[in-house]
Amino acid sequence: MSVTPKKAMVLAAGLGLRMRPLTDHMPKPLVRVMGQPLLDHVLDKLAGAGVSEAVVNVHYLPDQIIAHTASRTRPRIIISDERDQVLGTGGAVVKALPLLGNEPFFHLNADTMWIDGVRPNLTRLAETFDPARMDILLLMAPTTSSIGYAGRGDYAMLPDGALRKRREHQVVPFVYAGAAIMSPSLFKDAPAGEFSLTKMFDQANEQERLFGLRLDGVWMHVGTPDAVQAAEEAFSESVA
Repeated sequence: MSVTPKKAMVLAAGLGLRMRPLTDHMPKPLVRVMGQPLLDHVLDKLAGAGVSEAVVNVHYLPDQIIAHTASRTRPRIIISDERDQVLGTGGAVVKALPLLGNEPFFHLNADTMWIDGVRPNLTRLAETFDPARMDILLLMAPTTSSIGYAGRGDYAMLPDGALRKRREHQVVPFVYAGAAIMSPSLFKDAPAGEFSLTKMFDQANEQERLFGLRLDGVWMHVGTPDAVQAAEEAFSESVA
């Protein structure tokens, strides 16, 4: 019986360098798509999935994000303030663990966007996550149908959802869509200070406890100012 996580972590600390000039005076999570900040798109999806508390980490222009989320109640926002430190995506989770508790939690990048298919992808993730078999379940987008993404993919996926990391010159069909469910136990031997979450992905992969779920719908990589327009066009088409 799967249990939908009640807590989430949203990574909102990045500098957004590729999003300049939009991010010269505004943190990337507050860049608007369809009139709504990227961060709100993510938080609304979490609320829709039944999440009651979201830990949002901040580093670049943190006060804008703190002020923007202060009045939010669904989910309730807890700030993990990293303005005086650089922790990387992995160190950020370690710092937030006391706020996240002992149960599996959703983990989302503040700049991930997708249009759901028939059923919400976060609900599908929760139903698929099996703590007995997996430490991490990643939402995986097919590279060919994603908007704003031109890379070689991140993983190949086996029929049971197990992921296999892309080798150096390989092209693989799936890219990590920036949404996942993780078990806190994964971080019990994590390093102190700054490190990347990919280190934990690799560790889970080596132990065959890294799985993926194919995203149902359309994923958008909103990494540059141009990508904002592409995302808005995709949204317009989806409701037309």
